[in-house]
Parts: sequence; structure tokens; C-alpha cells
Amino acid sequence: MEAVFAITLGVLTASGVYLLLRARIFPVVMGLTLISYAVNLFIFAMGRLGTGVPAVIGKSAEYGDPLPQALVLTAIVIGFAMTAFVVVLALRGLGELKTDHVDGEEPRA
Repeated sequence: MEAVFAITLGVLTASGVYLLLRARIFPVVMGLTLISYAVNLFIFAMGRLGTGVPAVIGKSAEYGDPLPQALVLTAIVIGFAMTAFVVVLALRGLGELKTDHVDGEEPRA
């Protein structure tokens, strides 16, 4: 199971970095989103996911750790708000600059 998590984290991070380096508005937003998903999965994996353990303390000798779940839930909400903000900011920049390149200038051939 750890190998699947490690491969998934690597693919998400590599894809996110590749999209960040594309220097266009939409790929940059998607790259940031993929990297945030990778970070959320990393935090969730560091909480040592246990199968078959209850989430409520006192029902058994072992219980699920609620801290990684709370951190990931908070990160999802903040990530959604930041993605919405970046999309609106990108659309405004696209409207004013008439280009979707992140620095406002088209690359020269």
C-alpha cells in the first residue's frame, strides 16, 4: 500500500510541476491544484491510515487519528477558495492583457 501512495504522490507532484512550468494561465492553475492534492494525500498518509479501526475514542483499544483528517479537510476548503480566487484573477488578467501567458508577454520564436 505504501508503494501505491508513493507512486501516486510522485505522479501528482511531477504532473503539477510540469503544468506549473507551462507558463499559461490554465495549466498553472491545474498544476497548483495537483500539487495541493499531492500535499493532502501526503498529510493523510502520514496519519497512518488504519483499516477497521473506529473513528471514535473509547470504542476499541485502537482508533483512527482525527488530526490528519481535520488538516486535510481544512486544506481542501482553503484550496478550493484559493483556486476560485486564482481563476478570477486569471480571467481578469486575460481580459486586460489579451494573452494567457503568465507574464503578459508572448514568447518570441
